Amino acid sequence: MALTNFVKNVRNIMRNDAGINGDAQRIEQIAWMLFLKVYDEKENDWEFNEDNYHSFIPEECRWRNWAKDDGTGEAMTADKLLNFVDNTLFPTLKSLEVNPDTPMRSAIVRATFEDANQYMKDGVLLRQLLNVIDALDLSSYEESHAFGEIYETILKEMQSAGSAGEFYTPRALTDFMAEIIQPKIGERMADFACGTGGFLTSWLKALDKQVKTAEDREQYALSIYGIEKKQFPYMLCVTNMLLHDIDSPQVNHGNSLTKDVLNYTDDDKFDVILMNPPYGGNEKNDVKRHFPSDLCSSETADLFMVVIQYRLAKNGRAAVILPDGFLFGTDNAKLAIKEKLLREFNLHTIVRLPGSIFAPYTSIATNILFFTNEKAEGAAEGFSTKETWFYRMDMPEGYKHFSKTKPMLLSHCKPMEEWWNNRTEIIDAEAGDEKSRCFSAQELLDLGLNFDQCKFPKEEEEVLRPEELLKRYHAQRTALDAKIDQTLAEIQQLLGIDSINPIASIDPIAPINTIDTIKTIKKNPTHGKK
Repeated sequence: MALTNFVKNVRNIMRNDAGINGDAQRIEQIAWMLFLKVYDEKENDWEFNEDNYHSFIPEECRWRNWAKDDGTGEAMTADKLLNFVDNTLFPTLKSLEVNPDTPMRSAIVRATFEDANQYMKDGVLLRQLLNVIDALDLSSYEESHAFGEIYETILKEMQSAGSAGEFYTPRALTDFMAEIIQPKIGERMADFACGTGGFLTSWLKALDKQVKTAEDREQYALSIYGIEKKQFPYMLCVTNMLLHDIDSPQVNHGNSLTKDVLNYTDDDKFDVILMNPPYGGNEKNDVKRHFPSDLCSSETADLFMVVIQYRLAKNGRAAVILPDGFLFGTDNAKLAIKEKLLREFNLHTIVRLPGSIFAPYTSIATNILFFTNEKAEGAAEGFSTKETWFYRMDMPEGYKHFSKTKPMLLSHCKPMEEWWNNRTEIIDAEAGDEKSRCFSAQELLDLGLNFDQCKFPKEEEEVLRPEELLKRYHAQRTALDAKIDQTLAEIQQLLGIDSINPIASIDPIAPINTIDTIKTIKKNPTHGKK
């Protein structure tokens, strides 16, 4: 089928189903179907490449045995199909037996369906939707990779799905962070709140350029690790990984904050961590008890920063997106976390991001913190950080702000990349504006651990004297009156109305101030005339 019509077709079908209420349910409905479709295609590969392959999914519940329509008229539809999906398929997949020895590629089936839902109530429409999804030829390399773009569209729609998921990090930003962190074959990268897998896919994209041998490809497939708390994003992430040829994605359905951070060993640590942790949420006491008292916070983003600090391997690298509140926060936990960054890690760069980076879904201003788990050469006694560079990413030329129709592009990161490789301070002392500046670790400590540096300049409101304000008002009103008079004259000319005495030319009862009347008069010139 034409991939460009895929999203349109499935949307049109589900609009007519009484069980689908809003974007969140529509996307979740597509998600579990896509997972089973993609998984079935992967099983074709596994059956071809492996002797005696046995599916983890019972035969009657495999996509090929219930979802496909071979055109013989035997495919399930209407009430029979609804009954099968609601009373056989979902209960079976939710109750698949999984133990510690179950291979990851099998265990993800049970994990994917644990909290999944089937919303559709019309079995005929459900059959139509299945047929559209099954028409995707994912066995074709070209169409499979082209479908990746369609899948990106589905993931972006999560932004408007309310509580269904966290904010979708712009792909341009995840790609930039993955590139700048410089992946290496053999390294393992983690995202402890991986959502739909944006950072994981950007890492794989950057790492793929270095794959030269079959051994490299094996290391590539083992290089990612993710955890996602929410069921819906988890389902999308697993499908995303399967589409990227990760047959056994190391992606777990769970909460990264529910393990005591002091119990992590070297085996629990990673070479690279790329994350945009959830922020704005508050955690309960049973979660906070897993953290040392001085680092314990009710703010979700703070707790994830602590997890990252305890799970970043020696000499490891991290790039983490955090809200402005972390930079200027002065509560005890934030101060302790920031001091730990300076004393035990090399916090070498903080990038200030425009407030509209996640527009139109939130205007929260964010930042990228880049740090390593090593002591910088020349760092002062008691610090692992020698100096921290701040850089402000201004809006690209021609943009007032990012939006859904004008999103951030990878090309917008080019100035930041050029600065990264040739760091210089950019300060306009006369205007009091700092775009880039370097601080020593001691200077930041002396500033009270206030990392809110190189701020975005605030737009100043012009305050005029009363007489100047009145003069400007009269000028603007005169200009507006002239524009209104010109528009009215054009309408009168269009309608053939006497410009000297227009009222005498029109039936006084006719509502000439409506667009509908104007259209009627144009179609019937005699309408409204005496």
